[in-house]
Amino acid sequence: MPISEKTRRQKLLARRGFLQQSAGLLAATCGVSASAYPGKEDPTPGMKSAGGRSQPGGEPPRGSIYIPARAYNAFQMWRDYDPGIIQRDTQYARSLHLNAFRLWLSYEFWRQHREAFRQGFDNLLQNCSARGIRVMPVLFEGVGVEPTPANLADTNPLEASAVLSPSSEIVDDVKQWNGPREYVDWFMDLFRNDQRLLAIEVQNEPHTVAREVFARAMVVQAAKRKGSVPLTLGGTKLRQSLLFIDAGLDVLESHENFPPSAEFVRKFIANEIVNPEKVLQKPVWLTEWQRIRPSGTGWGIKPLRGKEWEPDYASLAPIVRSYAIGNFFWSLMLKPAWLLAQRKKGTLSGVFHEDGAVWSLADARAISGDSRFEATERRTWPEWAKRIPASLGIS
Repeated sequence: MPISEKTRRQKLLARRGFLQQSAGLLAATCGVSASAYPGKEDPTPGMKSAGGRSQPGGEPPRGSIYIPARAYNAFQMWRDYDPGIIQRDTQYARSLHLNAFRLWLSYEFWRQHREAFRQGFDNLLQNCSARGIRVMPVLFEGVGVEPTPANLADTNPLEASAVLSPSSEIVDDVKQWNGPREYVDWFMDLFRNDQRLLAIEVQNEPHTVAREVFARAMVVQAAKRKGSVPLTLGGTKLRQSLLFIDAGLDVLESHENFPPSAEFVRKFIANEIVNPEKVLQKPVWLTEWQRIRPSGTGWGIKPLRGKEWEPDYASLAPIVRSYAIGNFFWSLMLKPAWLLAQRKKGTLSGVFHEDGAVWSLADARAISGDSRFEATERRTWPEWAKRIPASLGIS
């Protein structure tokens, strides 16, 4: 007899509680120094080994989040897709010695323009592959505002935002999941064995129980058609990724955008990335990082201090680079913060202006590991985004 939606969710919550207990046990197991687990020979002199498992069958991804500079959400990225822009931006990425992009697809754009979406994504893959960059696409998004027509089209720098995908209406009603399942099946049938892909991320940060329920169903759906490309999920922390490990994940993820100190970062990498890889025998990647912020993350009501709104990858990149771990920084292109909570505090992310100038030479050199990297340094907001610092009284 089919179980009710209420019963199904109760069972998921019970499983979730069990897995959270397991995550706690893992944390206790992994809460030791990295040196307690002797790994294989270091892949790069002076770098701490992550057990050689950072990327199935190859070197660890050294990547960035990629969203075109003027796209405020994933729908706009594909609606306004320009092959010339991706060709230019991949050249910027290679100048930093990056070998991977993490980027968002759009279920909403796919529903409206399926063939245009397929052509755009295939063109992006061709451009990335030509420069040795593999792609980790994200199928669904768990943060942002509702994907109403107005929000999808909004380009006001003070108000435009990332959008949830799919809408809460769809997520909350299992009877409306056929569309997302069709999207997953369509994507997997086309790309599950495409070696231009690094991995397929089914969902980014499902922040509510309802979105975790939905995400689990979509991971299961993707696993039914899984090919040679690994499956993953963008957990805010490793404990969230662990909720889905039995559903078919090959790679686990954790995020740490604004840590308070260098000491915090080292402990985080040891306990969330390096040691769990050895315990679980699965790759664990740090798929979002930005800068050290001593005054706090910027997600609460507490204001940022001084220049903590600006990019400062040089504060964090040397630490991340000292470990042979898969990692992605946010973001390649200079952009106002993806989410409004950060943008209202003036958070600016990214390395490159559209013309190839960089916000900070120190940042570009720290990310690339090349002290000879050269570009024009320009610490000014893009013209099209200057309404943001003007509204906040920053420069």
